[in-house]
Amino acid sequence: QEEEKWDFVLVSDFHEVGSKKETKRRKFLDELSKKGFTIKKIEEEKLFHGVRAPKQIFQKYQQLLRNPDAAISGLNGHHGIPATTRIRIVHFILHHTTTPDFEKLHDLMRKKVFEAAFPLHENEEVTEFLKERWARWREIFCRQPIEKIRYYFGEKVALYFAWLGWYTYLLAFAALAGLIVFVAGITVFSSSQVSKEICEATDTIMCPLCDQKCPFWLLSDTCTYAKVTHMIDNEGTVVFAMFMAIWATVFLELWKRQRATVVTHWDLYKWDEEEEELAMELINDVQNKPQQYQHSYFRSTIILLLVLLMIIVLIGIAHGLVIFRVVAMAFFAQTDFEFLREQANTMAVMMGAVLHYITIVIMTKINRRVALYLCDLEKPRTLSQRENNFTIKIFTFQFFTNFSSLIYIAFFLGRINGHPGNYVRVAGKWRLEECHPSGCITDLFIQMAIIMLLKQTISNVVEYLSPWVTTKLRKRRQRTKKRSMMLGEEEEEEDPCKSHWVNNYNLSKVEFLSLFDEFLEMVIQYSFTTIFVAAFPLAPLLAFCNNLLEIRLDAIKMMRLRRRIVPWKANDIGIWLQVLEAIGILAVIGNGLVIAITSDFIPMQVYKYTYSPCTRENSTVDCSTGYINHSLSVFRIQDFESHTKVPEMLPGYEITECRYRDYRNADDYSYTAQFWHIFAARLAFLILFEHVALCVKLIAAWYVPDVPKSVKNQFRVRKHNNLRKELSVTEYSTEV
Repeated sequence: QEEEKWDFVLVSDFHEVGSKKETKRRKFLDELSKKGFTIKKIEEEKLFHGVRAPKQIFQKYQQLLRNPDAAISGLNGHHGIPATTRIRIVHFILHHTTTPDFEKLHDLMRKKVFEAAFPLHENEEVTEFLKERWARWREIFCRQPIEKIRYYFGEKVALYFAWLGWYTYLLAFAALAGLIVFVAGITVFSSSQVSKEICEATDTIMCPLCDQKCPFWLLSDTCTYAKVTHMIDNEGTVVFAMFMAIWATVFLELWKRQRATVVTHWDLYKWDEEEEELAMELINDVQNKPQQYQHSYFRSTIILLLVLLMIIVLIGIAHGLVIFRVVAMAFFAQTDFEFLREQANTMAVMMGAVLHYITIVIMTKINRRVALYLCDLEKPRTLSQRENNFTIKIFTFQFFTNFSSLIYIAFFLGRINGHPGNYVRVAGKWRLEECHPSGCITDLFIQMAIIMLLKQTISNVVEYLSPWVTTKLRKRRQRTKKRSMMLGEEEEEEDPCKSHWVNNYNLSKVEFLSLFDEFLEMVIQYSFTTIFVAAFPLAPLLAFCNNLLEIRLDAIKMMRLRRRIVPWKANDIGIWLQVLEAIGILAVIGNGLVIAITSDFIPMQVYKYTYSPCTRENSTVDCSTGYINHSLSVFRIQDFESHTKVPEMLPGYEITECRYRDYRNADDYSYTAQFWHIFAARLAFLILFEHVALCVKLIAAWYVPDVPKSVKNQFRVRKHNNLRKELSVTEYSTEV
């Protein structure tokens, strides 16, 4: 039974004897045979070749790297080598074996000589354990068996699940804090003086929201909208934004400690990836010369320009979404349906959010292809270097795809649209959107809520159903073929390998960067959870609920729906850590900008301490009394633009002027002194918030050491013992 274990299976179509493809396949298999590989052929619907490496290859590996897998070689190891290491070495040799025509396996797969190459899921005790105790929905709240995941899928996959589990665990605290802030907002918004003033403003006439069919309207008509806005935009939001900036730092620092503990236990803390790569190159070809590091400034300049061009395209798409919302707003405002007319702004924002999600789905596929093309231009030396380069590019593209529209809503919506009588227009026709008098933060809240909900429902359903449907269809086709064979002649006794190999082939294909996709999905989610969390306090709660499902979804895909992933060795999560640290800094900047610019927190504080009734002596009224009236400017309707159709007057009102959200003088519409006071206060708050938050982050990073003292002490004791052993050997040799 031990001898019947196969390291890899190569699958191809049947080709005519003597054909070009058949000749190429035979040459490749002959090269493997020369290296001592055992090859077994099985004919089914496809042609299967099982390959098993000779034990000498693994003995060389142990000698060159001083038996790096001693800690786990006893766990059902094959020839004293763990299955994960065997698969990794064989994968390396398969992909670095060159035929006499100077073609490697990836060239042959591109030319359809081979269709697939994959390691096998083994029917072992650990496999059944992982299927029953890990890859099950019912285990959603149970601890993950990281050691067994490492034994079966290798350290890279185990570290991904360890990181995801740690991230989800700490998200629970952020989710609880966000829920408290949100509930506090719900309980206090009805008593907010600002929303109370909006609800009672039955004689405040607002300027029309569009040029043709839009009427004058009363500020009190938007009472509910105002209450929802102040449910999100309150003092608790500022505290929560600061909390999330600290949380992001503490999460990363604690993860570094957790990672140090885990990889020390695996004896991989000082593992050298380059040394392992050089050892494998020598095992594959003893005459091999190491690849040299190369750098071309010309090539780097070209790639940088192409990346900038792609970013400009993505920003252009965000502009397209803005134009869509402007046109949708004009359409809804002029429709005959009263409900759509009244909710034109909200409907435009919601439709814009759905369209934004669709662009994210489409552009994710395009971004991936562009990033891979740019990586091929760079010609990276190693697999890890290629993955790092790809990570930086795809994350940059995905960041602009996901956040360009949000950045516009947060920081530009309602601030570049002009004012009545002098609106900024798209194509000289449609005027840009305005913020609601109670603030812009609700638009950002709606956009984030829709995108996060769609990403975490539709995307996860597709992510699960795609491999599930593929696997089911292949298995059904296989059963149909078997049934037709049983109706025919009596079949010979079936090779036990045949069904095992066919069952593995029927599983969904594992993409080269499949684990990368899981990381990217989580890191983009982490960005949503931290960067604009001030506008959407429920983001950590949604992320927490999603991650509980995501862990089991990924486990089920890996164990039940996909072929076995190549088990790579690793001692950290790679360049993703730097990406997460960059997101932590962006989170401080983003939340500072949301509070300073998007939120009404600063204008309200300026009003309270400069213009409110509280500034007068012996005043007992609420300090925000009169804020709404103070924040609205006056426009004379005789100053409307010539092509603006002045709407009919409201019944019972003789209208000569209307109000709009801005700080402008009534005579020449220039900015008032209050506008510049608020502008200065926004800048001061932004500088203060970001410096305080970054200082707190630095203090937290210093306060929580990256490496636990137990790990440091362990290495110190190990060094001491090694030196002591060398000293005793030296003294013994001197005495002799």
